Amino acid sequence: MLTLRLWVGMLPSCRMLVLGGSRVLPRVIIAAEYHTLLAPARNTGDRWLRPLLRNHTPSLIAPGVLEKGLFWERHRKGGYQKPGTSPSTIDLIRDGLREIRQELTLMGQEWKERLESDPLVVFRPGEVDVVFGFSQQEQLDRWIVTTDSDHGEGYSKANLELSSAGYGLFHGTLESRVPIDGRIKRAGYANIKSQRIRKSFKRDAYYDWGQYNTLVLRVRGDGRSYLINLGADGYYDILWNDVYHYVLYTRGGPHWQIAKIPFSKFFLASKGRVQDNQGPVPLNRITSVGLSVGARGGHEGNFRLELDYIGLEFDPSHQEEFAYEMYKQPKYIVAT
Repeated sequence: MLTLRLWVGMLPSCRMLVLGGSRVLPRVIIAAEYHTLLAPARNTGDRWLRPLLRNHTPSLIAPGVLEKGLFWERHRKGGYQKPGTSPSTIDLIRDGLREIRQELTLMGQEWKERLESDPLVVFRPGEVDVVFGFSQQEQLDRWIVTTDSDHGEGYSKANLELSSAGYGLFHGTLESRVPIDGRIKRAGYANIKSQRIRKSFKRDAYYDWGQYNTLVLRVRGDGRSYLINLGADGYYDILWNDVYHYVLYTRGGPHWQIAKIPFSKFFLASKGRVQDNQGPVPLNRITSVGLSVGARGGHEGNFRLELDYIGLEFDPSHQEEFAYEMYKQPKYIVAT
């Protein structure tokens, strides 16, 4: 015991006090202090020192660990999460009982589809399998509309609703005016994104589009260019923002247009930055589909995009796997 007291006294920066049953103060210490503190005690054979070490080791906070003993983890919304009050225990129980019925119904549908599944073997050219429809309000409720004004970063407005003709209408106003806060440099965008597909009891799932090679959209636009976003979130936080993009050009006017875009044309970006390492779209782990429109380049004002459906097609004449050449240079280049 005396040995431990003298040894701890040599580390005043740790600000610890070991007196009988007193605990180590919960404070984050540097790596050198942490390993210097534990190594001699673990290697010693003192039978009086080991029981004391077992009692006090849980209170030591290793580097990178918070005071509560939890490792820091990045939030999926990247700082755009909305702070809110925590619900009470009674509200949690009430909401949980309400969701049990929905989750059991969803699980029943999963088993029904698994038992009655008839996998497609032959793909007929020209046949489009609709994934997202926009003719009912229930279908529109599965999409999330966001603009720069949602987080105080601009003044754009947007909405997704049923048009007078019974189709989905993505419309609003884009403004590139920047808030005077000294933080925002550019503004003016609107976006719609499908909700994350999931299984019963909040289990994440993926769209498996490996048997298709073309994305099909039936739209009626206003002459603007929109950006198609295919989310492919990975397991690690560095892959949470992986999105594959391609441009949707609209003609404008009263006529509908059918846009067929091969998946080989999409390119990878993360947080709006095109990545150096490119590759084909991982069609077996698509998490979401979205459409974006921006005011960059002086394209402010109203926008209007009418949507009939978003579907998939297998085109046997399209053999391209990836449309962009990648020139890989050696890691080290020696000048001559």
